[in-house]
Parts: sequence; structure tokens; C-alpha cells
Amino acid sequence: MNTRLLMTMHVKVATLLNIGAVACGTRRTALLGGGTFEGPRLRGTILPGGSADWQLLRPDGVLEMDLRFTLGTDDGALILMRSFGLRHGPPEVIAAIGRGETVDPSTYYFRTLPRLIAVASGDRRPEGPIYTIHEVL
Repeated sequence: MNTRLLMTMHVKVATLLNIGAVACGTRRTALLGGGTFEGPRLRGTILPGGSADWQLLRPDGVLEMDLRFTLGTDDGALILMRSFGLRHGPPEVIAAIGRGETVDPSTYYFRTLPRLIAVASGDRRPEGPIYTIHEVL
């Protein structure tokens, strides 16, 4: 598969709401407080209030992410981007992320599938995740 960089997103997580136990794990919602995205042909801001991550923390420790971003491009367009992803890794690495520590992204799995004919890898930072997104050619 050939890819080329589409954009890198720096996401700010505003609030994590723990909804509670459900049949398949623990449901929570991460409200996104904005952020930026930039690439060779696309750049702008992630609009707060119109972006969130609906999460399911499964009993096996895997975090399922249902991301919905409202992107405002520098030239005035609005884009709805949805993405589904998974994050998991060794318990000590996931615990460090939970404490707000910066962790080497090669020590855990963090991938999303944006609905833009693109693939993304993630890096969870204390202030919020960073997604590096590549177009599929």
C-alpha cells in the first residue's frame, strides 16, 4: 500500500466524562477542546463543541474510539471527519498514559481509520492525542 501525508492533527481533550458500565465494558466520552491540523494541502483548526470521542474501554483493556471531528479549513470550508480506532498496550504503558505521562508511541498500539480513504497512527500525549494521517494512493 502506498501512502502520502495528508495531515497531522494535534487534538486538545477538554473533558473526559465517565458514563459508566455497559454490557461490553465502560462507556465514556472525551469532549474535544479544539486543536489544529496541517498537511501539504490541507490545514486549519479542529472546532471545539463539534468534536468528541465516544469511547468504550473493554474488559480486555482495549480502548475502542469512535471519533467525530468538525474541521474548519484555513480557506473557510467545514469538514466532518469520522474515524474508528483501537488503542492497547502493556498495562504499565497504558497506566503511564492515564497518569498524563508522555510515552514512546512504539510501545503501544494506537491506530484509527479515518473515513477519508486514509490511515492514521496515534501518539497519546498528556495534553491530548496526535494523529498522523496518510492518504492511500
